[in-house]
Amino acid sequence: MYPGTHAATTPDKPAIIMAATGETISYAELDAQSNQLAHYWRSIGLDVGDHVAILAENHAMYFVVYWAAMRSGLYLTAVNRYLSPEEAAYIIDDSGSRSLVTTAAMADTAEPLLGLMHDCPNRLVLDGAISGYLDYHGEVDAQPTAKLDDEPLGAIMLYSSGTTGQPKGVKRPLSGTMVDDPSNTGIATFERFLLGMDESTIYLSPAPLYHAAPLAWSAGIHELGGTLVVMDRFEPIVYLRDVERYRATHSQLVPTMFVRMLKLSDEERLAHDVSSLEKVVHAAAPCPVKVKHRMIDWWGPIVTEYYAGTEGNGLTFISAEEWLEHPGSVGKAVLGTVHICDEEGEELPPGEAGTIYFEQETMPFEYHGDPEKTRAAQHPHHPNWSALGDVGYVDEDGYLYLTDRKAFMIISGGVNIYPQEIEDALVVHESVADAAVFGLPDPEMGEFVQAVVQPAPGATGNDELAAELRTYLREHIAHYKVPRQIDFRAELPRHPTGKLYKRLLRGEYTATDG
Repeated sequence: MYPGTHAATTPDKPAIIMAATGETISYAELDAQSNQLAHYWRSIGLDVGDHVAILAENHAMYFVVYWAAMRSGLYLTAVNRYLSPEEAAYIIDDSGSRSLVTTAAMADTAEPLLGLMHDCPNRLVLDGAISGYLDYHGEVDAQPTAKLDDEPLGAIMLYSSGTTGQPKGVKRPLSGTMVDDPSNTGIATFERFLLGMDESTIYLSPAPLYHAAPLAWSAGIHELGGTLVVMDRFEPIVYLRDVERYRATHSQLVPTMFVRMLKLSDEERLAHDVSSLEKVVHAAAPCPVKVKHRMIDWWGPIVTEYYAGTEGNGLTFISAEEWLEHPGSVGKAVLGTVHICDEEGEELPPGEAGTIYFEQETMPFEYHGDPEKTRAAQHPHHPNWSALGDVGYVDEDGYLYLTDRKAFMIISGGVNIYPQEIEDALVVHESVADAAVFGLPDPEMGEFVQAVVQPAPGATGNDELAAELRTYLREHIAHYKVPRQIDFRAELPRHPTGKLYKRLLRGEYTATDG
């Protein structure tokens, strides 16, 4: 289903609520306004398979733009709002977007874009004026609110961040079905059957909407007919307050958000009633075992987890109850079949770590304009097996465990060291707010282990703390994994979705791209 279905049955029900202001868009309004934008795009010559883009903060109109694209057969690219104008222009050009929707709040990025984009003739701005952009409402509000005569289903084409080089668009073929075709199965299927979500769901989203998971899972709420509550950004106390204020039933977080909430004082952490939460799901980065144990102790067995990527080549899922029996696992596959392979592509037995591949009937995606990168993601002997660059293993029961990103594995003295294990140990220390571990060149050992730590509030990053952390680590991990050097930063370059830009840190120490 899609918003048009629910506009007919529950027109006044809130489809979107902005948590900070209470601004609300009903299903009737979401349906009518997305119809208007779909008509507008058709009127300027956009047709099935064309591309459009949005560059915006978490905004009430985000899903008007999303559903306008989905109901008119267009590819939508959501551009990271934190990119520089040059980086944003690359994505808009590379995607071939012919229309861009932005907001006055993005003026510092949107204005320079005019001289950097090569072919995006239609540009719309919400909430004010930007030179070179058309007023959104002045252009769109005169369009019909009725649906198009035909509504072919569109798709999102988001850009993977990658570890090296320019990001690439993850493109899937259009389904060829209409937006209201009951055979369409998206993330809402997983939301319903894995998390029990339905039209009564109140889903609190604290993450940036340009990222794959927040965008897709939030759109899934509109397929189910529930209510989406969008935070401007995550702040731990504000998040707990919003759960209580809106009686949120479901939410998606990332492990760094767990860590920030757990580091609140007991008085702050327990001041708000979160008993309305029925299921909380997390992904995007591995969660330290101790952190997840503490979240389950606090919230009960509602903390579920999945592992997937923007590419949509596979998905694993694990409930809290299963996780307590298999701590550290990201679950069993519910989309695709997992294969663990060595460097030659040979399958490995349970317990041995290797590259994680997902098998599907056909290759489910391609990297837009980059057949070489697409081929590199495929198994050398099975073109319908694809990998995201992650390393892990399965146990005897078929549960998958992530070890690390292949690109970040450290080889010291011929021994493989996985930074994630060291980061997990560091982040639960009371004086650590965040941590990054990576390898640096060493003439004798090949690489040595380097750590960069963001001290917790009240802690001072100095030689004494570095020595304390090294002593602490020796009690919890093998001595050869303990960082030779620990440096400190006021803040680590972490994406708002939880992904750590480790190569930026490593680049401060060496010209080699990691």
